Amino acid sequence: MKLELKQKGNYAILKIIGGLDAAHTKEFKQQFQTYAEENINFIFDLSQMDFMDSTGFGAIVSVYKLIKEVGGVILIANLQSKPKMLFKITRADKIFKVFDNLQAAEDYLK
Repeated sequence: MKLELKQKGNYAILKIIGGLDAAHTKEFKQQFQTYAEENINFIFDLSQMDFMDSTGFGAIVSVYKLIKEVGGVILIANLQSKPKMLFKITRADKIFKVFDNLQAAEDYLK
């Protein structure tokens, strides 16, 4: 797993590359904590995240709760087929705002 952060005005785009699974959730949450010190609005670009297990999903829900508590948002963009299936099965697509592409998510925040 690799994370790339791009600051864009009042929000940040966090691209998650590779898989988000039990082996990477601790690193993900620690890194996200540092990003959350400077941002409260995020778009998670999942265009290059090809795998997510239940532990990875739990990490995303955990940081979502953290950001929601401080009045921020996390939007999801570019869900790939396997992670998308997990979002549908857990009905997380009803909790998170999910966008087909990055531009639609960015337009939502403007």
